[in-house]
Amino acid sequence: MSCTNPTCFFCTMKEQNIVIRRSGIKKCFKEMLSIDEQERVLILSTLWKISMNQPEDPEFPSLGIFKCMVSLLHKSINDKSWVLACQNIYIPYYAAHIVGSYTMNSLDFAEKAVESGVIPPLLDLLRGKMSWVEQRVAVRALGHLASYDSTFETLAVHEEEVVKLTMSLASRCSELVYNEFVAIEDTNLRVNYHKKLITRGVGGLEMENRKAEEWASQVQCWSLHLLNCFAIRGRSIDLICNPDFLKDLSSMWGGLVNHTSPSGIGLIRILCYTQVGRRKVSESKEVIECICNLSRSSDDWQYMGIDCLLLLLHDMNTRYKVLEIASFYLFDLIELRKLGERSKLGQKITKALLIDFKNGKSRIKNPTIDRRLKEIWVTKVDKNRRERSMSDELLEEKRVMVNLIKQQANNSFWLGDIETAVKKYTEGLKLCPLKLRKERVVLYSNRAQCYLLLNDPDSAVSDTTKALSISKPTNSHAKSLWRRSQAYYMKGLAKESLMDCLMFINAFVTVDKRKQEKIPYYAVQMIRKLMDLTWFFASAKSKFSSQASSSSSNEEFTKDEMSGMLLISI
Repeated sequence: MSCTNPTCFFCTMKEQNIVIRRSGIKKCFKEMLSIDEQERVLILSTLWKISMNQPEDPEFPSLGIFKCMVSLLHKSINDKSWVLACQNIYIPYYAAHIVGSYTMNSLDFAEKAVESGVIPPLLDLLRGKMSWVEQRVAVRALGHLASYDSTFETLAVHEEEVVKLTMSLASRCSELVYNEFVAIEDTNLRVNYHKKLITRGVGGLEMENRKAEEWASQVQCWSLHLLNCFAIRGRSIDLICNPDFLKDLSSMWGGLVNHTSPSGIGLIRILCYTQVGRRKVSESKEVIECICNLSRSSDDWQYMGIDCLLLLLHDMNTRYKVLEIASFYLFDLIELRKLGERSKLGQKITKALLIDFKNGKSRIKNPTIDRRLKEIWVTKVDKNRRERSMSDELLEEKRVMVNLIKQQANNSFWLGDIETAVKKYTEGLKLCPLKLRKERVVLYSNRAQCYLLLNDPDSAVSDTTKALSISKPTNSHAKSLWRRSQAYYMKGLAKESLMDCLMFINAFVTVDKRKQEKIPYYAVQMIRKLMDLTWFFASAKSKFSSQASSSSSNEEFTKDEMSGMLLISI
């Protein structure tokens, strides 16, 4: 059956004559509010798909699509009866998403959008005039507009409000989405248009929850991107460095659903490039400890944690506020060679720590820090100098002696004399030359296993980190990854434990593909528990519910389970 509507958008799109086609599309954009409601939603849905698939196509932006989206957004925000009629409830989401897609990679389109007046209605959505679903696409679009200098200035007219709104959204988005969507266990009681937008009408409760987690994580990451756009220009640093927000920021993590985003640490690093930012960050012990934990993890953003600590240590105004905590963590990384494209990180860390340490003497009055710096000097500087002239014969002799001591330690371990095993591994490490990296990896890792059995997770994390720092490539020694995962779990650091556990499985699978071994059951069991503990909504759920978690997957490991996982061959 042929279409009888002479102004039909879909028929216009098929028009072969380009002049007639462009004229028809332009007219459709101008008259969008007067088009039949059902057809209007279909047109918006089509434009949404086109904008995602062809975001750099200039045709629609040149024909007035941004003015069309602005008129639709204003109508949706200011006319409640209109937006609730028929399918109009979908329009503000589509309109804001279309703006964001076209402005993502094009300065020209971004300037056209701003000239068309997209910022005021997007700000209304950011203010929460509708729901979190519209806030998600609004903060996405505003983040793209803030990425360009010319359009940033127009947005910056509302700087204080935008920054405050975005900080609030980043901090509370998990609770917002959980309380308003995920916590409603009966899918029939959830907001219908939210469900359809989130899943595109496919899947039940499990799919809805999975997509809601992804969307909530995106809300947070896009909010942080918008804040980055201000911080990287040195704007609103004092505002962003609110102590409570910094604490929230240090715990923000893109997670497995948004692994390409550095999330909170990305913004913290930008703040650390400013004097005010470094001062504010250094004043929060909680934030510093989060950064330190990241620096000793196998997270993709480990290097960002190290960068932050180095920036704080090189600033004499913040150095002594963070040195005691940072030196404890960074000591384990002084032999770190490479992370991605960053090389000689261990040397940079050593130099930063030893700024106050000249000719083997420290100017630090704190005895704890002084003792730690002397140990770094002996381990990294003094021992390295003495070993430069070591002959090959002496090196080989020491290798043999180290292996003998290691065997003695192993025997003590299997006899159940764990404390003697620790002493023997320590003896082997003191004797072992720095050049014998493989031997030292095993000694550190085996001693860490002993510390786990002695219920000393801090020492286990320290030794496994040292082993992983000198492994080649970095963070690749499977047993050390597993042992550190156990240690982090014992310390209550679920995110760090999960990252190591995933890296362990990756190393286990790729170490010898010919064997085709199955993933160890204990690792699978561990990941299941850690996935629950690191769930994006975990904190929101605990606040929402007055009862302890009823899910068995969130329970602690039993004593037998922990014993089984710890007894892994050295």
